[in-house]
Amino acid sequence: MKIRGERECQECGARWSYYETGSVVCPDCGSIRSVGLDDPTEHTAGNARLDLTEIRALVDDQSLADVAEAAAERCREYVRQCGFVSGGELRPLDDTYLAAVELRLAGEEVARAMRLSDDEEYYFLELLRGADEGERPPADEVPESMRAVRGLAYARAVDAYRSDLRRYLDDHPDATVRSLLTTLRDHQKRIEALDGDVSPRTAGELVYVVRAVGRALADGDETALAEAQNRLEGFEIDL
Repeated sequence: MKIRGERECQECGARWSYYETGSVVCPDCGSIRSVGLDDPTEHTAGNARLDLTEIRALVDDQSLADVAEAAAERCREYVRQCGFVSGGELRPLDDTYLAAVELRLAGEEVARAMRLSDDEEYYFLELLRGADEGERPPADEVPESMRAVRGLAYARAVDAYRSDLRRYLDDHPDATVRSLLTTLRDHQKRIEALDGDVSPRTAGELVYVVRAVGRALADGDETALAEAQNRLEGFEIDL
């Protein structure tokens, strides 16, 4: 949405940046009566921070299913508050967001599972250990039974980022990028239609491409744009 980032309180006259606080409430006096002073700017980013410390502390005292459910809910809240355009500036698709989407889906899977293998439990616990630092198990350590979790998580993350890229394009039009995003969406939808059951390499390639498109738009990086085009032309879904 487009918002006015610079705010002024009508009660005490204080000024602040909405982009820093994420709120129209005056940080000085608490009044909700404020006005925007600048031109409306595209803004989808929130100020959410993923912290899984409390969830990790539950591992020794609660069932894995309960821990998984709590982790999924914490990640669900975080992802809901995230966006990639801050005050008109495009942010990258970061590793913490990717890990949070994956942990959310993995947590949901673990919470409803009747039985888990050692590999599946290890995979979930590794995600829980490092997701808030943007860490997740490498592709070759994702259990075969869990690869659909990663595939679907990456497809959803790509969809969210692609959506914000399109918003950014409204103010920074680029016909080539818009065409690439259409092709990217087709591949993303195919992976979703397969319920994410593709190789981790395929899922990772889709993320690489959308990140390259983001760099091309944010930094005017022609090399990144050419790389995204080349990778999309050779993109194949590996089952």
